[in-house]
Amino acid sequence: MTQRLDYFKQPSAREPLLALSALSGYLRDSDLDPVLMELIQLRASQLNGCAFCVDMHTKDLAAAGEDGARVYLLTTWREANVHSLAERAALAWTEALTRLDSGADLNACYTELAMHFSTADILNITFTVVAINSWNRLSVGFGKEPGAYRPGDLDGSLKKALQVLRH
Repeated sequence: MTQRLDYFKQPSAREPLLALSALSGYLRDSDLDPVLMELIQLRASQLNGCAFCVDMHTKDLAAAGEDGARVYLLTTWREANVHSLAERAALAWTEALTRLDSGADLNACYTELAMHFSTADILNITFTVVAINSWNRLSVGFGKEPGAYRPGDLDGSLKKALQVLRH
């Protein structure tokens, strides 16, 4: 793949990227389990075919010490049975929201999600899905190359964006 546009270097993209980064920074600082957040982001990125984000979230999960089987079996989470019931509910919700035209029963997905998570967690899970789908569309649309990301690369920019949002 050839990168079509480096959106991080475009002056006109500064404000929307700041807003999206602030959302991602807020979610990272939230009470949502960081491993669950990474699993959600990885699964949505797999569904969207976003090589850059799959690379990123796989590396972040490895850096967090996540069991390899839970990462490489994520594409088959329904059959693999290595994820908790709460994680499975969040993954079903992630898939339903990422593929809105899939025919998934949103009421059933939400009911299952609500059995495991508070309203605040459900909102954070949902905003995580919203954010990663946005990042996926930017990265796929503009051909962002995978491979160069190292865990922690974005920590500073996410914190800075969150500070700007809070001030």
